[in-house]
Amino acid sequence: MKRKIHNLKHLKSFRKDLRNKGTSAEAYLWKHLKNSRLRDRKFRRQHSIENYIVDFYCPKEQLIIELDGAVHFNATAEEKDNLRTEKLEQLGFTVIRFENRMVFDFLPSVLKEIEDCFKQH
Repeated sequence: MKRKIHNLKHLKSFRKDLRNKGTSAEAYLWKHLKNSRLRDRKFRRQHSIENYIVDFYCPKEQLIIELDGAVHFNATAEEKDNLRTEKLEQLGFTVIRFENRMVFDFLPSVLKEIEDCFKQH
């Protein structure tokens, strides 16, 4: 029997809190991902996998999108992010990261990079 790794109950309140207090970059990107707007792919926001809560997750593509703000730009946070990415990739997921400002300044490029990760174009 497969063990459950998605949306564990003990993280439910954390996921909800993160959805309610998301960054402006998350809200802006979500406008372009929600309701299967990007190539008819369904995305989930603040989805948990094991004990990690990811910003966006596309189940069909096993794709995780993370947005990084200023708190991610120091050696400790980068090491933690790298370990997290490594663990999620070991579980079979593809992880892509964008700086928050990229979402605002280069949205078409961000969306194109996400599409390029889709297995079936």
